[in-house]
Amino acid sequence: MVKKIKLYNNFKIPKSHQKSILLIGNFDGFHLGHQKLFELAKQYKKKNKIKFGVVTFDPVPKMFFNNNLKNYRISNLNQKIKYFKNYNVDFVIVKKFDKQFSKMKSLNFIEQILYKKLNAKYIFVSNNFRFGNKREGDVELLKSLEKKFQYKIIKPKPLRKKNKIISSTLIRKLLSTGNLDEANKYLNRNWSVEGLVRKGRMMGKKIGFPTCNIELKKYVIAKLGVYAVKVYIENRKTFLRGIANLGYRPTFNQKKILLEVNIFNFSGNLYNKNLRVDFVKFIRKEKKFKGIDQLRKQIKLDLKVAKQTY
Repeated sequence: MVKKIKLYNNFKIPKSHQKSILLIGNFDGFHLGHQKLFELAKQYKKKNKIKFGVVTFDPVPKMFFNNNLKNYRISNLNQKIKYFKNYNVDFVIVKKFDKQFSKMKSLNFIEQILYKKLNAKYIFVSNNFRFGNKREGDVELLKSLEKKFQYKIIKPKPLRKKNKIISSTLIRKLLSTGNLDEANKYLNRNWSVEGLVRKGRMMGKKIGFPTCNIELKKYVIAKLGVYAVKVYIENRKTFLRGIANLGYRPTFNQKKILLEVNIFNFSGNLYNKNLRVDFVKFIRKEKKFKGIDQLRKQIKLDLKVAKQTY
């Protein structure tokens, strides 16, 4: 049974969660590299018989500093916390990343937060971890102050596959270029998005393929096109098979990117229900058809391919 994680939205934590192992980072996508880090922290927890916590940020700092970066996240905060649960994490601090916090000096962060408030014993960070005003702080600074502030920095080597460092940046690139198989391999699961089903223009229903419309919000935009998917409806443990179109729907001259999901052999009202859509296989890129009949014909072919995927 997966235990419950204690969630905090600030650094005021009780003594029972101080003197713990701390992992600090965005952990966007929670890929194999992150999983390796969490696995190591889990071993430290067992060996030292202490608590294990995570400090993460919302929004992702890069999105805070760049207003044009609307679609960036591989996973949302809710998904991220679910992934943490599988690694015996005791608590998660979700720090709101705002203007005031962004201006905090790196030395203040170490002394006031890591030492005085969190009193961390082991701090796990990635090689490229930066913090503090204008990203002035780095792993070397943290290491240089270990004795003074009574913590130990753990910095494992980055995980490499095929001479590539597994990173969130790499996975975003793989998704955007349609290399879903490789992205899923590095995530160690199918890439998935969560969202509420919204009422659309009912175009799918009119052409005989009713769809659930889901807004992508802040998720990274994968390659536009058609995908074989698995669909999880809130509060149901089993998945339904389906096909999804991610894109502008050029045949209907739409201007906004939307995720439309057709669930095989399903009838029922899913409006305002939360769905998780797992991307299993990229089938084809999005294209504009001359008319509805041509589109209908292509969808039938796509369905055939999608059903052979499972």
